[in-house]
Amino acid sequence: MFADFLKRLTAPDPAPLTDTDARLALTALLVRIARADGHYDDSEKTRITSIVQTRYGLNTDEAAALRGEAEVLESEAPDTVRFTRAIKDAVPYEGRIAVIESLWQVVLADGQRDAEEDALVRLASSLLGINDRDSAMARQRVSK
Repeated sequence: MFADFLKRLTAPDPAPLTDTDARLALTALLVRIARADGHYDDSEKTRITSIVQTRYGLNTDEAAALRGEAEVLESEAPDTVRFTRAIKDAVPYEGRIAVIESLWQVVLADGQRDAEEDALVRLASSLLGINDRDSAMARQRVSK
């Protein structure tokens, strides 16, 4: 279903993503974070839908549809590196901080911080060019 998208994303020198593709890549990264601990529950799905609804000005049905597409993409995608590379290329630093805040919102949605989720956020932060301090501050902002 997403073979062309994945082919472009995994190319040696990928072209910058369109806005639509960047949305899909970010949402798939949120899904990957939520699934990292082996539990992908309704609170995490609701949080992802809310994040993309707010971030992109979508209605609930549009946001849920984007999340559904991202769930399929995430299950077909080979690794986190390509998602983050695509997002890093498409989003300025300040926007990437907001991406990390979104990742932390998903991690904290079920009320638990799991080692797998923490490790994946650390990896994504590093790949997005976000230092540990800024990531920790992002987590603190969303956990209040």
